[in-house]
Amino acid sequence: MKAPTTIFDVFTSCVCAIRDGKMILRESNNDKEFHFQNWFQKRLAELGCNYEQGGRNSYPDFKIVQVTEGYELKGLAYPGRDANFDSNSQVPTGLHNGRTIYYVFGRYPKIPDGNQYPVIDFVLCHGDFLNADHDYCHKNKNIKGFGSYGDLMIRDRKMYVVPTPFHLVEGVAHQRTLILPADVVGEKGYVKVGQLERVEAKELVVAYTFDLKTSELVSTKVPNPDAGRKHLFRAWRRTDDSTDPVSMRAFKS
Repeated sequence: MKAPTTIFDVFTSCVCAIRDGKMILRESNNDKEFHFQNWFQKRLAELGCNYEQGGRNSYPDFKIVQVTEGYELKGLAYPGRDANFDSNSQVPTGLHNGRTIYYVFGRYPKIPDGNQYPVIDFVLCHGDFLNADHDYCHKNKNIKGFGSYGDLMIRDRKMYVVPTPFHLVEGVAHQRTLILPADVVGEKGYVKVGQLERVEAKELVVAYTFDLKTSELVSTKVPNPDAGRKHLFRAWRRTDDSTDPVSMRAFKS
């Protein structure tokens, strides 16, 4: 018996909205973050999904009530920075606090000719495709006693820079693609368009130090006990959409 999930209904709702020309609505020129979230929120409302929406620094952006799933939104201006994104509140993962996490990427025009504009392309992926580690716990720490009078505090506020599927994968630009672990079976109305593989690194960063005099940042690495382990994923599309193939992008080592 398959575990209940919202992923296929949510993806279908987003694809249909893009096809039907349902635009992103920007409240004003100062709305640089939430316009794509608002567009996605309307898709959840159309499905009748009950959800909880977090604040600015909560994770994920939308927590589904019916099942233990969550959606984290990343809107990307195009052309522009779409090879990676900044994550301030949480290192990406496919499982957080017992909840399966999916990442929603949508590209939209960088310089629109108004406050309504389309979703150019769309990728919805399981968080494990970005990072398969479920054990790391994000915490912001601080140290006191800095400065000539010893009464300043330094905050260690981490930012993670994460590659997007548009950088990792060939064939997702100007398409609508769903990326899931290989053991998830596609539902009726879906066709597999790619087999994707991510391989764990030889080493893991377990610590870092920052020299306040030289401004040098140095990492400490240890051998990864799971080095070479393969994590398999499949790329899916709707059967009434493009079946152009999807594959991992080749990078020079």
